Amino acid sequence: MEKFKNYINGEWVDAVSGKTFLNYNPANLKDIIGEFALSDKADVDNAVKAAKDAFEMWRLVPAPKRGDIMRKVGDIFTRRKVELARIMTREMGKPTFETEGDVQEAIDTAYYAASETRRLFGNTVPSEMNNKMNLSFRTPIGVVGVITAWNFPIAVPSWKILPAIAAGNTVVFKPSKDAPHSGVIFAEIMEEAGVPKGVFNVLLGKGSMGDHIVHHPDVRVVGFTGSTNIGCQIGEVCGRLNKRCSLEMGGKNAQIVMEDANLELALEGVLWGAFGTTGQRCTATSRLILHKDIYDKFIDMLKKRAEKLVIGPGLEKGTEMGPVIHEQSLKNCENYVKIAIEEGGRLVTGGKRCSNPALADGCFFEPTIIADVTDKHTLFNEEVFGPVLAVAKAESFEHAIALQNHCEYGLSGSIYTKDVNRAWVAVREIQTGICYVNAPTIGAEAHMPFGGVKGTGNGHREGGWTAFDIFTEWKTVYFDYSDSLQRAQIDNY
Repeated sequence: MEKFKNYINGEWVDAVSGKTFLNYNPANLKDIIGEFALSDKADVDNAVKAAKDAFEMWRLVPAPKRGDIMRKVGDIFTRRKVELARIMTREMGKPTFETEGDVQEAIDTAYYAASETRRLFGNTVPSEMNNKMNLSFRTPIGVVGVITAWNFPIAVPSWKILPAIAAGNTVVFKPSKDAPHSGVIFAEIMEEAGVPKGVFNVLLGKGSMGDHIVHHPDVRVVGFTGSTNIGCQIGEVCGRLNKRCSLEMGGKNAQIVMEDANLELALEGVLWGAFGTTGQRCTATSRLILHKDIYDKFIDMLKKRAEKLVIGPGLEKGTEMGPVIHEQSLKNCENYVKIAIEEGGRLVTGGKRCSNPALADGCFFEPTIIADVTDKHTLFNEEVFGPVLAVAKAESFEHAIALQNHCEYGLSGSIYTKDVNRAWVAVREIQTGICYVNAPTIGAEAHMPFGGVKGTGNGHREGGWTAFDIFTEWKTVYFDYSDSLQRAQIDNY
């Protein structure tokens, strides 16, 4: 069995305790991916010390030089794209055409971060005093703790890690316990690209180790992607310890389909949005809001197409939907279906584990559609993180918008309509950080801000230029060359 170690200060090392854990292929639980270091507080202390020491050197490297290394990172991700995609599929399940897209996001982010190192603009503005100059510029903050989920084990970490390092910070990265191999590959790529020792560190392990990172006094920034429950706990700790944190948490995203929409296009959108990545995206389409005039027709169209989706291991050619991540996720999906039916939902298709004997050793759940769901139902309001779609009927455009906004989350929203006026009203009224017109709720691009409102996040935006707001501080400088004391507002007015 292959054994994988932590990456600390440029060295591959076992956990201090010597403990390990096993990781399994969700498409075949008999397939053990490997034995991974089970880190604890001592390992966190070692990694944070390495990152803190390296920061003193790394922050002084000219930003464009840091960008040169980011460009090499993108080149290596490109070279290893197909190989890495298969590694990711084996450990977290989604088909290789999706994991190749996951790697491509890291490639795009690396090249974008490289270019942004020449655009870390400040502002020079006039002073209100004579012979005085006012300016501002960005400075790196220090050690950044990055904690991410398993569903995008390369793309999402890249959104945090690469801008943080490009901006002059150092990083301690905890990949998910369900996708640790991808974290190991990330370290290999950073090492090959020439990232200096201590600038990037990877700790393998489980949830308690992430708690040590958040509490560590030398970790100045925390970047987190995961559940709303854990994210809120992290936010409380960071607030108490006066640390900056960026929280990207849950979603319960809705696609609205109006009566004038291109129904075939809307159908393709909801199939991809609801069942891509087996519904295991924070931006997944987990609610479908249909105008009453096309409600029955569209459900019938959707049922026929969903039942034709090819389910199987992501490493097999032709697979359209892979497994959920583990047995607990299977049970979670079953439980939500049971609750939905008890509350009055109508099971249209799916609702259970796949019965195909060839898939018996994996965590496969049928694409599930439950109609006649109202805003009072549990399934309409709570995140499932699986291939379970709730369908609700809207009496009007205004009702559709109200249903869309009836949710504690606010990550992504979508509307299908040919009415341009109605589309612009929807963009204004939908309470989400991301909004799509005539496209599904998934499909973020690396050079645009990513994040949500309400229960989805705490105001920061990953992706694009806004990521650098998370990982830099503003320094304001007043340069007085008048050779006299000027007391600002006292003497000026």
